[in-house]
Amino acid sequence: MKSIFNPVHAAAITARIDQLKEDAAPEWGTMQVSQMLAHCSAFHDIPLGNTFPPRGLLGRLVGRFAKPMFYNEKPLPHNMSTIPTIVVDDDRVFGTEKEKLKQQIITFQVNGRAQCSRHPHPFFGKLTAEQWGQGIYKHLDHHLQQFGV
Repeated sequence: MKSIFNPVHAAAITARIDQLKEDAAPEWGTMQVSQMLAHCSAFHDIPLGNTFPPRGLLGRLVGRFAKPMFYNEKPLPHNMSTIPTIVVDDDRVFGTEKEKLKQQIITFQVNGRAQCSRHPHPFFGKLTAEQWGQGIYKHLDHHLQQFGV
């Protein structure tokens, strides 16, 4: 499984981010490309230890059973629900959001697995650094495919 902590995989994701166009239309969903970039950055703030969203009741009840979908080989379903605190529905500046996301990928490379937050995922619960790395890659891949790159 690909991981954001692998330099080759991180470079491939960064190259795909660089292929995004400001006027790209989503193949599914309603987010603009700049909102998608901001959403991904907001998600990364959790394993980077910058935000600590609470676990919801549904996640506490079923999150551990669904957890493998976050880091397995199967693609994420289109239009699946997301963590309420990382929903981005306001206007964002494409270039700013693109650079922020790329800088976060560099941070994952510099910090490595050892610096990954131990705060649980708001739905899936406790994840190992390796599971976070795979899930982050998978989440980015999902949204980059959403915008055709």
